[in-house]
Amino acid sequence: MVKMIALYKHPEDKEAFDEHYWNTHSPITAKIPGLRDMKVTKIVGSPMGGEGKYYLMCEMYYDSHEALKTAMKTDEAKASGKDIMGFAGELVTMMIGEEVDA
Repeated sequence: MVKMIALYKHPEDKEAFDEHYWNTHSPITAKIPGLRDMKVTKIVGSPMGGEGKYYLMCEMYYDSHEALKTAMKTDEAKASGKDIMGFAGELVTMMIGEEVDA
């Protein structure tokens, strides 16, 4: 299993961010062909105290690197990327990871 991970820093206007993320961005992203699962985590704190560096994390699961590459070429993925740059371009860090058994 391969996943694309999006980590979002704290937005200035959390209410506006949440409204756009849940009502516009997530529905666009959910339509990407080949996406097996999408898990969103709202970061609620840091073990050291305080709110921490990040606000939200989204993990998008694909069957393989090839499936992820194919998905990223679709119109749906391009629409998701365009949307994220429009509302959270300076807040988001994107990564690709592989799940491993510990």
